[in-house]
Amino acid sequence: MTASLTTLVLGASENPERYSHLAIVQLRKENHSVYAVGRRSGQVLDVPIQTTLAPDWKIDTVTLYLNPQQQRDYYEAILSLRPRRIIFNPGTENEEFADRVRSAGMVAQEACTLVLLRTGQYSLY
Repeated sequence: MTASLTTLVLGASENPERYSHLAIVQLRKENHSVYAVGRRSGQVLDVPIQTTLAPDWKIDTVTLYLNPQQQRDYYEAILSLRPRRIIFNPGTENEEFADRVRSAGMVAQEACTLVLLRTGQYSLY
């Protein structure tokens, strides 16, 4: 049994074919607490998709499903949450933001959240 990590899925979607949707489902299946933020509000399982980040969320991990251009709008909000780790999923790699993340003392990890979950490595960083 691994510890539950509170995760923010940024770029969340109700579309079951999207990786962000699959990540929410898998995170909940493994009993992780999840916040989800997307362009449109909605719901995935018991997780509401919100359109803005709340400054009082206690987040361990942010997993990104936004391209680098879209990430810029969230840099300050993400950094202000002080997560321990930010996962840059395939297609979201962003050296500019990763450098800022590392400079702020957080882990910038280029990985696939779904693979980390399926291989038991999600909680091992």
